[in-house]
Amino acid sequence: MSSPSSASPPSAAPSLNPKVIGVSVAAAVGGFLFGFDTSVINGAVDALSGEFALGAGLTGFAVSSALIGCAVGAWFAGSLANRFGRIPVMVIAAILFLASAIGSGLAFGVWYLILWRVVGGLGVGAASVIAPAYIAEVAPARYRGRLGSLQQLAIVLGIFTALLSNALIANTSGGAAEQFWFGIGAWRWMFMIEAVPAAIYGIMALFLPESPRYLIGKGEIDKASKVLLDVTGEIDVNLKIEQIRTSLEREEKESLRDLRGQTAGLQPIVWLGILLSLFQQLVGINVIFYYSTTLWRSVGFDESQALLTSTITSVMNIVATIIAIALVDRVGRRVMLLVGSAGMTVSLGLMALAFSFADTSGGADALTLPEPWSTIALIAANAFVLFFGTTWGPLVWVLLGEIFPNRIRASALAVAAAAQWAANFAVSTTFPALAEVGLTLAYGLYAVFALMSLGFVWRWVPETKDRELEDMDDLQLGRAAR
Repeated sequence: MSSPSSASPPSAAPSLNPKVIGVSVAAAVGGFLFGFDTSVINGAVDALSGEFALGAGLTGFAVSSALIGCAVGAWFAGSLANRFGRIPVMVIAAILFLASAIGSGLAFGVWYLILWRVVGGLGVGAASVIAPAYIAEVAPARYRGRLGSLQQLAIVLGIFTALLSNALIANTSGGAAEQFWFGIGAWRWMFMIEAVPAAIYGIMALFLPESPRYLIGKGEIDKASKVLLDVTGEIDVNLKIEQIRTSLEREEKESLRDLRGQTAGLQPIVWLGILLSLFQQLVGINVIFYYSTTLWRSVGFDESQALLTSTITSVMNIVATIIAIALVDRVGRRVMLLVGSAGMTVSLGLMALAFSFADTSGGADALTLPEPWSTIALIAANAFVLFFGTTWGPLVWVLLGEIFPNRIRASALAVAAAAQWAANFAVSTTFPALAEVGLTLAYGLYAVFALMSLGFVWRWVPETKDRELEDMDDLQLGRAAR
């Protein structure tokens, strides 16, 4: 088993070229739309529910329907990226975002809204696959963690921007159900405003260079050389091309044309990516962002306090991601994931304990939490966000972009991302039912998954810091990887 230190180093370590920062930021705009699109409905849900006279079940499906599109978009994005390139998939995702923004805003019935939300989900799923794959393939090894973390930073900025734009539109119009510009309902503008960043993303994508590893796989060596020299900042371009070509040829000889293997039908490295994705969602992070305002109102906060608390939590998530960017290429992926899992286990356990003291005499929708447990729950929830935001949030995207061999990277990442969206859908749709039984059960279950993630990282996840993508071909899993 070769350890990270024994991996063959590049002939020369390239410096951080400003151009690679620029193209990574541009690619990560897909992550911004990812966060914006999945969060924007929160401010509109009550108004559209009233306008379309929706029951609780249909309202819940309208909220979560985008996640179905996310899973489908992620599943097919990999094969499309392998066939047509990374950049065309970005452009397709931008078109889907643009169509969804306008279609959702102009929807004249709930099923039309759901249809356009699914279309937007297809764009989110595609962006969740293509951005980390592209960034990993253009970034120098020693900066790949920081540049890969831009995806998560863009996601949390998108979430925050959606919350902020929703609040501004609602406050300006007097409420999400009121009329706004041109006599159109404010909640409709909450969706349509996404057309602006969607158009910007599409235009930026048209000017991005194609991934050098994709170009080499297609035999376009001159174009790949130019990208490696001008964008990646590679010093010995010929050597790097030969390393990439050897990696691709070796995978071809080993018949790594798909993801099949002897471990339950898939290669072990693919299972590693799937399990990383599942654990990222099964700890319940999106419960905090999808239901936080409702949660804090249920424990005694008024509407403005609950909204402020949710906004503060979103800002904290941004700060946590910036901290992760600063640490990931210095500390390493594995150690940070272990610390994150331990911290999430404790904080979620405290939340479960705190809600065991809740007074539910008024029913599940009117529970109250006495002091000091309401304060403990608030601190624990934000500690959970902090531990997640500095570790599992950004690092899973970094690892998914780098752990897979060159030839299967896009396809394997697509499968892992699809699993992530499926888990997101499962957690988001089951939380209300779990909460009716008791929030102690819900957060206790998430704490168990956080503890399981600790054991999973300790046993199976290797360190990938400073490894070239071509060295990932020899990546082995298990205790020896430490």
